[in-house]
Amino acid sequence: MEKPPVEVLITIPLAEDLLERLQSVSPRLKINQHITRRAEEISAEVWQRTEVLYTDVVLPDVTLVPNLRWIQFHWAGIEYVLESTLAKKPELTMTTLSGAAAPQMAEFILMMMLALGHRLPDLTVNQAKTEWPRDRWERFVPLELRGSTVGIIGYGSIGRELARLLRPFDVKALAVKRNLMDPYDHGYAIEGLGDPDGDLFTRLYPIQALQSVLKECDFVVVTLPLTAETRDIIGADELAAMKSSAYLIDACRGTVVNEEALLTALQEHKIAGAALDVFADEPLPPASPFWKLPNVFITPHISGISPAYDERAVALFGENIKRYLSGEKLFNKFDPEPGY
Repeated sequence: MEKPPVEVLITIPLAEDLLERLQSVSPRLKINQHITRRAEEISAEVWQRTEVLYTDVVLPDVTLVPNLRWIQFHWAGIEYVLESTLAKKPELTMTTLSGAAAPQMAEFILMMMLALGHRLPDLTVNQAKTEWPRDRWERFVPLELRGSTVGIIGYGSIGRELARLLRPFDVKALAVKRNLMDPYDHGYAIEGLGDPDGDLFTRLYPIQALQSVLKECDFVVVTLPLTAETRDIIGADELAAMKSSAYLIDACRGTVVNEEALLTALQEHKIAGAALDVFADEPLPPASPFWKLPNVFITPHISGISPAYDERAVALFGENIKRYLSGEKLFNKFDPEPGY
């Protein structure tokens, strides 16, 4: 007996060759691309027959999609889905794109660690002043990455790829993970990247030991998802636990690190500096005091940008489509309970 077709709706712009690659997965797929950011711009007829939705933020009311069985999101962080009526739809599977952005984000974090450790913010200011300072040996002495202790707070796809990149630097990698009993990576990972077996860190800690980890670190990298449990998880007490010579790199979500506490720590030199790609209020307002801090790199939430992102996204989506059609477990299934 011939199996029925699977109606796939894609709401983001994907190149024709990528759509063809998805179509080649199975002749059962009926792919419909409707580029929009508003659910109401898609007809009720299309919504009614859609079984698989690939989207970023386009979420219809649950009453419009009686046949919807699976949503593959274009992003890794999808905490906003909890506000949708779809979050409580029975037998609806939601999956994230965790792993697709890991290569570029890990590179970004590594770049920032090297830049902060080698005093690039100070060197940039010095260049603007056109100075060749007499005390350059003292002023620009680096904190070398080699042999340092790096705390990876959140050992998901990004943290695992960072651990792999750090191997040649002979660092002590202290990883913080929710479930210590399962160090393996069960999510999607690009072949040859990441830490699928969970053996590239020096030590693994539970989140309850966060302050103990922070006390040892020269660099603290925050890659946690935003959930009810992780909001403001790096606050005044955690920042106080860090070395005054340590740097913080935040490339996850703006409210995981408490901004008020971080601003105080940076202004009072309780930590040496930070690289911040995310903020609670984005775009960061021009009046924000973070802009004027000399010991901070500010980037406009671009750590996940890559010209290869769509290709990596389609590779992951394609693998999940194969699994969906064969009844296998999908990669990166979103669990509303913990929020990731």
